[in-house]
Amino acid sequence: MFLKNCWYVAGWSKDYDRTLKAETYLGENIVIYRRGDGQPVALENACPHRKLPLSEGKLIGDTVECGYHGLTFDAAGACVAAPTQRAQIPRRAVVKSYPIVDRYRLLWIWMGDPDRADPDLIFPVENFDNPDWGCTDGGVLDIDCNYLWVCDNLLDPSHVAWVHVTSFAGAGTDDAPLDVEKTDCGVIVSRWIYEQPPSPYYAGLVKFSGNCDRLQHYEMCLPGIGLNKSIYTPVGTGGPGSAPVDLTLINISYNFMTPITEDKTRYFWFQHRNTDPRDKAVSEKMNAGARMAFEEDRAVLELVHAGMKDPATPYIDLGLDAGAKQFRLMLSRAIAAETAQ
Repeated sequence: MFLKNCWYVAGWSKDYDRTLKAETYLGENIVIYRRGDGQPVALENACPHRKLPLSEGKLIGDTVECGYHGLTFDAAGACVAAPTQRAQIPRRAVVKSYPIVDRYRLLWIWMGDPDRADPDLIFPVENFDNPDWGCTDGGVLDIDCNYLWVCDNLLDPSHVAWVHVTSFAGAGTDDAPLDVEKTDCGVIVSRWIYEQPPSPYYAGLVKFSGNCDRLQHYEMCLPGIGLNKSIYTPVGTGGPGSAPVDLTLINISYNFMTPITEDKTRYFWFQHRNTDPRDKAVSEKMNAGARMAFEEDRAVLELVHAGMKDPATPYIDLGLDAGAKQFRLMLSRAIAAETAQ
């Protein structure tokens, strides 16, 4: 069901401190905290004695003491104290530890073989430290659906014509032809729409008047990271292979899907744009608009999940599902290969 040898977003870095925070990722219960030096720690959230969650215990220095009988574990998961039998710490008193690192304001966790956890494999965010690019605060949203329905949605430029009428919709988003491209780590579904008004979400951001050429670039990478690139450029300056001009607006929405269980997804996002780098009002307006749109997605996807989990009649696919089907096939093959190993 899940690909494990990869990095998932565990949360926003700012939300983790010197407290024990219980989380669930890929069906596994985990406790996260920070050591005194600020480094994050992730351990299995279960004492090996009677499986009381360690999050119900307390932090003592950089160790976690179980609230049942005081077994104490260090940041690597080794038991360093057993108060009821001080002379003999049980050899099997070990909890699983998970590699976890901070990057791009996010906390990333590796759910598979810790020996393969290379931080250089974390999904790159281009221009993150570029002062000429503006960044929204981003957000997080729990959605009661399988994460693959969110991935499907983020490989479907057409749904905006019906689900996001007041934000991302616009002429051509319902029926303009789609291009599907396979990459080494995922799938891209894209299209250029020519000489049309900008969508409502972007109308106040473009630096030129009148119609535009517009790119919808919907990219999904393993295990479930979506990069949605929107380009708005003056009429006649867009198209495949075209270079940005002075007035071209580029906005990239980074979307990170972390499966909580088979029936629940935690969705993290932020936007990154090549304009107004220090305009907080623009960032706040974009962030509010994105959250509104993602709430619209949540309402639809939770109903899709319920309907597809136990369908009364067979379902069908449309041509617009080609990218999502390719991504699911790539993911299933990666999971099968990982399982075989």
